[in-house]
Amino acid sequence: MASLLRAAATLGLFPRRGYCSRGAQGELSKGFVEALKAVVGSSHVSTAAAHREQHGHDESMHRCQPPDVVVWPQNVEQVSRLAALCYSQGLPIIPFGTGTGLEGGVCAVQGGVCINLTHMDRILKLNPEDFSVVVEPGVTRKALNTYLRDSGLWFPVDPGADASLCGMVATGASGTNAVRYGTMRDNVLNLEVVLPGGRLLHTAGLGPQAYGQKPIVSWLGTYLPSVSPGSRKSAAGYNLTGLFVGSEGTLGLITAATLRLHPVPEATVAATCAFPSVQAAVDTTVHILQAAVPVARIEFLDEVMMDACNRHSQLNCPVAPTLFLEFHGSEQALAEQIQRAEEIAGHNGASLFSWAKEAEERRRLWAARHSAWYAALALRPGCKGYSTDVCVPISRLPEILVQTKEDLKASGLTGTIVGHVGDGNFHCILLVDPEDTEEVRRVMAFGEQLGRRALALHGTCTGEHGIGLGKQQLLQEEVGAVGMETMRQLKAMLDPQGLMNPGKVL
Repeated sequence: MASLLRAAATLGLFPRRGYCSRGAQGELSKGFVEALKAVVGSSHVSTAAAHREQHGHDESMHRCQPPDVVVWPQNVEQVSRLAALCYSQGLPIIPFGTGTGLEGGVCAVQGGVCINLTHMDRILKLNPEDFSVVVEPGVTRKALNTYLRDSGLWFPVDPGADASLCGMVATGASGTNAVRYGTMRDNVLNLEVVLPGGRLLHTAGLGPQAYGQKPIVSWLGTYLPSVSPGSRKSAAGYNLTGLFVGSEGTLGLITAATLRLHPVPEATVAATCAFPSVQAAVDTTVHILQAAVPVARIEFLDEVMMDACNRHSQLNCPVAPTLFLEFHGSEQALAEQIQRAEEIAGHNGASLFSWAKEAEERRRLWAARHSAWYAALALRPGCKGYSTDVCVPISRLPEILVQTKEDLKASGLTGTIVGHVGDGNFHCILLVDPEDTEEVRRVMAFGEQLGRRALALHGTCTGEHGIGLGKQQLLQEEVGAVGMETMRQLKAMLDPQGLMNPGKVL
């Protein structure tokens, strides 16, 4: 770490003097740590090895790369002061939510300061008439929906993990409901972002006066919390909100988000349906969508994944390629949707259509689906998981899924296929021994091959997990030289020292 700092100082990125000076062991100076404590309080700063290691990795197979220090701010003013302090001393800033990412997005590849935002966990404003809510970064998906339980509204974006909502914004998350309700990109109306030097940006404007918000006077100057409900459409300038959705912490720290809410459906029915082959299951998916059946969720699990889920979640489903489906609407509409879905599935050789109409049955079914990652890991105890994340146009889904299944069988790797096939997105979860360099190489080669196949079919290398550390070459191939240069220019303009979550995306 010390050598990296010396190299950066030589290049003129920041001065070597001041708080960022280090001892022989490459540790942060006592003066800098004391400055952090002055901002957030001593109890909210830690240089303990256990805390640093906890914050140096996510759920991915990327090795732990801990930060030099972890801080827990309590409000946006503290986040701004921390950002300004770190930037003035040339120290990397790594945002941290719940650590449930799958692309190494929280690894501190250059050390630095990890800013854990989970203590900022207030729901700032519910606007039921506008179908929107304003949350701080520590609020999780489940916590928000628990809060909304009696409002008749819910937030449907559901990646499976109980991730922090602003972390979901940062990664452009998606999930099982995307086919009906869209991804995070479709459900974010406004963001409050602390830029690298400490300035505060509201990406879709302020507009808090209508809600009686009082200005806050601080060292930032006079500012207003981001509680604007955000209009549903706007042609006012560049889409700054969209710029930060999926930015993976490389452009700023998201300290509040205004999210779109949806009415709770009148009735809900879920089902599982087994098929004789992968081809039959995926063809059914395409035919249901082409028939304009308004399915809310349609998930694919291959026979290996079904076997793992049966064991892990105590299900008793057939060990065969399977679709998990869910329909939302009125009782009358559901009857029509169910009838049409059964007809289409039957034409493709489906068997054992099993409906779950009671809430507890549905909860158990979707809990098993959301635990698929851990069910897969249980196939090889002690190993790590690596998840691919390609997404293709629906018309190309049968082709790539069938070919991927054949490739997986031929590879000799232990893995499963599961995915949000309603929007063309699926994952291969591959089990790998991180100490076996040859197996790691084969897994990475499989992922790159699949990513390039998706690009050849006019798809993307990542539908929802992000680029992180592992897909940077595929990103270049996907967006091209001009696209990469444009991204680098945006990054350089907002983060000229390159200190926001360095080593990710670009």
